[in-house]
Amino acid sequence: MAVTGPDAPGRSPDVRAASSAPAGPPLPQPPRPAPADATAVATPAPREAAAPQPSPGKPAPLAPPAPLASPVPLVPPAPGTVAPPPLRDEARRKTELAAMKRVATGLLCIAAVVLVVARLLETVWPWMAVVRATAEASVVGGLADWFAVTALFRRPLGLPIPHTAIIPTQKDRIGRILGNFLQNHFLSTQVLAANLKQMKLGERVARWLGDPANAQRLAGQIAVGVAQTVQALPETEVRELIRESALSRLQAMPMAPMLGNVLAVVAADERHQALLDEALGLVADAIDANRATLREVVRDQSPWWVPGPVDNAIYERFVAAARRFVDEVSANPHHPVRLKFDVAFRRFIEQLKSAPEVMAKAEEIKRDLLGSPAVEEFADSLWEKARGAAAKYAAKPKEGALEPVGRGIAAVGESLLANPARLDELDDFIIHFLASLLEQHRQEVADLIAWTVQQWDADLAARRIELAVGRDLQFIRLNGTIVGGLAGLAIYLISLLF
Repeated sequence: MAVTGPDAPGRSPDVRAASSAPAGPPLPQPPRPAPADATAVATPAPREAAAPQPSPGKPAPLAPPAPLASPVPLVPPAPGTVAPPPLRDEARRKTELAAMKRVATGLLCIAAVVLVVARLLETVWPWMAVVRATAEASVVGGLADWFAVTALFRRPLGLPIPHTAIIPTQKDRIGRILGNFLQNHFLSTQVLAANLKQMKLGERVARWLGDPANAQRLAGQIAVGVAQTVQALPETEVRELIRESALSRLQAMPMAPMLGNVLAVVAADERHQALLDEALGLVADAIDANRATLREVVRDQSPWWVPGPVDNAIYERFVAAARRFVDEVSANPHHPVRLKFDVAFRRFIEQLKSAPEVMAKAEEIKRDLLGSPAVEEFADSLWEKARGAAAKYAAKPKEGALEPVGRGIAAVGESLLANPARLDELDDFIIHFLASLLEQHRQEVADLIAWTVQQWDADLAARRIELAVGRDLQFIRLNGTIVGGLAGLAIYLISLLF
């Protein structure tokens, strides 16, 4: 049967949308990009004035900078003016829909022809009444289902029958219903958690991390991201932040008790005696390295009337006694000097922790050190080194520099796979995070669906939906014609019996 009106063959969806759109000022349309293999002849751009050629021996004049293009404001489209996205296989669906329409309409026409022929021959052959009743019911069923299917997408025969063209007229309401249905039945925590649990996201993440190629790629992305972030940070503010944060923390930290705790740890295992051993070694080395100087000191300090051999004897005895004393203290762990050093060291630790004068002196020394320009220079050098290393890596990453990081990431993935308990914890974390996030924003998802459908052109939306499901709906027409005929046959036979 012929189709007229807005769905007539040969009219494109854009033409139908233009014919059904209300009159008014035209909406601005974005420029369409030209296809790569376009063959249309484009209008040539106006030729700019030729730049003056420089004379030999003179530099070329600088061209004036091109003016910056003003940004185009984004104007939201008016409701009902946006074309829905085309189907992936729209051409094939059009062909299949047209073929099924021809089959359903052809079967209805055959039933109508049989009805007419049977009605004419019923007076000659009374048994044709059975055929006539069957064909009559087939025509009624086929017409009823044709009307029902057509009324979903348009007004049958263009007649303004109430409750027809359901999709074009109720498009916005359908969009809200779809959004609410998706929100309530697909984006709830129970549904999302059950479906995400079946996906085994934790195991997938662990296997992805365990792949060395993925681990190296992730390490590279992290390193590049950190390097670019460091380069993008404002230099002055970062310098000030490093300086202030470091100095403020050091100034707020009591130096003497902290130093006392460190020295107490050293003294706990008698490791402070190693300090004395190092000091004794320095004294012995100083004596051996400065023998000539010591000889001159003894000679200069002795009276003029003391003979030189006596000075030499005094020097030798002094050096020998000093070395003997150093060696005795070094060799004897229970030497009285060591015991006195131990007592003095522990007394100093207690004074650092509790003596106010020692604590005040330590704070004064700390303030002098922090106020030194060397400290600020050291803080600035830290930022300079970090920034330089980031710039160097961003410009030319070193091959193999991130292999330890990549191996560490891969090891994390392998350890997760080898530990089912940790894998379940990761899976539960991912599921809880995604489910909570989606449920938290499910109202926005429903609003997005409703808003998107509201922007669609009604006729184009109905046409796209018909292309998506219309072929299956044509089977309703076929079934209506066939089942209607069988029902009519059964009713006629029952009427004969009773």
